[in-house]
Amino acid sequence: MSTKMFIDNAKVMAKGQITIPKDVREVLGVSSGDRVTFIVEGDNVRLVNSAVYAMQMFQKEMAGEAERTGLTSDEAVMELVKELRNEKTSH
Repeated sequence: MSTKMFIDNAKVMAKGQITIPKDVREVLGVSSGDRVTFIVEGDNVRLVNSAVYAMQMFQKEMAGEAERTGLTSDEAVMELVKELRNEKTSH
């Protein structure tokens, strides 16, 4: 996997607003109306797509949860789904 590296800049306006350069928006996968997240670590700041970041945090939080609950095979997952469907239809 190759990582595209480039440097871009933007002017900070009077109210602290900037326009994210087009090439950066493309890398982030954001467009008008989307949200971005600033991650501050010391004096470094990363700008990320909020939706992507939320999914990454969710995946990190859920890592290993399947093993802890005994869902270690496709069959176990399908059995759980069947049980849940039966509960839903029997109420």
